[in-house]
Amino acid sequence: MAQDVLCEVNNCSFWAKGNKCSADSIYVVSHKGKTADNSQETDCKTFEPSDL
Repeated sequence: MAQDVLCEVNNCSFWAKGNKCSADSIYVVSHKGKTADNSQETDCKTFEPSDL
C-alpha cells in the first residue's frame, strides 16, 4: 500500500498538514461500476467533511 496518500481537499476530516491523507484506509469507487476510464469517473468515498 502507498506510504503517502496526498489530498488537497482541506475540508476533509482526514486532511493533514502537507496535503497528506490521515485515513487508515481509502475507499474509491467508479461511477460506471467496476471500471473507470479516467479519474473524473471516480469518487473518494473516504471523504468526511470536517467541522472547520
